[in-house]
Amino acid sequence: MWLLPVLFLPIVQGSYPLTAVSNAVSGPVRGSLTVQCRYEPGWETYQKWWCRGANWKNCRILVKTNGSGERAKGNQVSIQDNQKMHTFTVTMEELRWNDADTYWCGIEKSGTDLGVKVKVTIDPVTMQCHYSPEWETYVRSWCPDADLSSCTIVVQTAGSELKKNLVSINQKMHTFSMTIWGE
Repeated sequence: MWLLPVLFLPIVQGSYPLTAVSNAVSGPVRGSLTVQCRYEPGWETYQKWWCRGANWKNCRILVKTNGSGERAKGNQVSIQDNQKMHTFTVTMEELRWNDADTYWCGIEKSGTDLGVKVKVTIDPVTMQCHYSPEWETYVRSWCPDADLSSCTIVVQTAGSELKKNLVSINQKMHTFSMTIWGE
């Protein structure tokens, strides 16, 4: 007959063994963001995961560790567990506007997994274009394509400011700025 060792997990009365360093993070479009989740000692060898969805009990797991400190990669997301520091780090790369959502740091265990909510937002992008004074009376426009001959103009203005859909142009001192805050 084999006896299996019993593992007692220390949990301080009234505390939760998993926390996110920040419950709200943001990153730029096409950039990356990092989320750190801390756990209490005793959870080192458990699988850690990162999932997406409003309810963590049925959210879609995007990446999961294998219970070791090895880095695991998913589609534009990775997770690595630093077992000595009791922290796992999630990195989301090549961010898109539709990546903004509710995500969860989690630890897989028998029964109900542990989960902590993290709100991910995507930062607006602002670009500036400078021009000479002789171009002041011309129409300014923004086109998100390298080939101007086949480009669809998203927004244009001859005045000082215009907002259209999710792009705005603001003209001041021979510079116009475009701010994009969604797709």
